[in-house]
Amino acid sequence: MRADYRTGSAITTRWNDNDPYGHVNNAIYYFWFDTAVNRYLIEQGALDITGGKTIGLVVNTSCDYFAPIAFPDEVMARIRVDRLGNSSVTYGVGLFRGDEEVASAAGSFTHVYVDRATRRPVSLPGPLRLALEAIEV
Repeated sequence: MRADYRTGSAITTRWNDNDPYGHVNNAIYYFWFDTAVNRYLIEQGALDITGGKTIGLVVNTSCDYFAPIAFPDEVMARIRVDRLGNSSVTYGVGLFRGDEEVASAAGSFTHVYVDRATRRPVSLPGPLRLALEAIEV
């Protein structure tokens, strides 16, 4: 349900998102997960994608599909934090078509935060942790 998620952002489907079967290809859903999570973090000032010392690497994703989404649908990607660790976070993501209350797809997305240069895990920086705690369930 839409209310199970803490925040979200609108995503406009594109003509080329559809596959030959007439709906959005499943791989596009993962782009939307990534977009929703990173948009939230950037808007909160918790992630500097070009110069920050800490970056999030995706280590796990999953998605369950319940109803098709197709161009020209408008999609609301809603997110929450399901698990917050010392250097990792698992997000819950729901994709909702238009104003629908029931998700067309729902999944999870796990980042491990690492030092940009060494790629070794690091503790979540303060501003990042605060942004994540704000949407934790």
